[in-house]
Amino acid sequence: MKAAGLAPIVNAQVTRLAASLAKHGVQNVDVAFVLGSGLGVFADRIEKARVIPYTELEGMPMSSVPGHAGKLVLGEIRGVRVVAQQGRVHLYEGWSADDVTRCVRALARCGVARVVLTNAAGGLHKDWPPGTLMRIVDHVNMQGTTPLAANEAGALKPWDLELGSVIDGVAKRQKLALVRGVYAGLLGPSYETPAEVRMLAWVGADAVGMSTVAEALAARASGMKVAGISCITNFAAGITQDVPNHEEVIEVGKRAARSFSDLLEAATPELAQVL
Repeated sequence: MKAAGLAPIVNAQVTRLAASLAKHGVQNVDVAFVLGSGLGVFADRIEKARVIPYTELEGMPMSSVPGHAGKLVLGEIRGVRVVAQQGRVHLYEGWSADDVTRCVRALARCGVARVVLTNAAGGLHKDWPPGTLMRIVDHVNMQGTTPLAANEAGALKPWDLELGSVIDGVAKRQKLALVRGVYAGLLGPSYETPAEVRMLAWVGADAVGMSTVAEALAARASGMKVAGISCITNFAAGITQDVPNHEEVIEVGKRAARSFSDLLEAATPELAQVL
């Protein structure tokens, strides 16, 4: 079935990847997870797991960024059928907005109705130390591009309140400190300057990164319900005297992986019930 509004070449690429996903068994999936830098370990929680390298998926873009394994993991969590995307491509690698959103659109074509997008992000609050988990309640797109076709403007409110409430409730029961905030997506690949960080705080952002916003827009436009979690892996430039670096991002992500994974694992059965 043709996706309304997509350019023919984009539609063909999504169709090709969706067919490849289906061929590899990505069907009857209740919840999808996109795992950001250092957070791929969550896929270890998946039972009856089948690992599908991106190289085996026709039309699947592959990242060269450390911390993005380039694998799809299909299986179950607490009896719920799930798929986890270990790694994503980024605009700053030279990929287009259509490229970075191809997988979420293809998953939607395969019938996946819910997606949880995750990322590593810089925090804009001194009282949010590295390792803090933030549920994304909204975003600011400062990447200078969009994956949306002209008739997909209805995707401007992608973050689903019901999925978010499920995650909040599970965090509360687990006595896990989960903050809520606005994620600002910038192009990268350089980290933000202190002046840019002050600007982001002025416009209402709480965390900043280089991914996620395009995927959220495309997933919602494709009919999916969308939730998101940022792992605050470093203070954004100027908040402290520390200088952000990707090695720190990966290391903090690994340290926070247990609480992150506990939260998502426990939330999965309830996320799957959201209609």
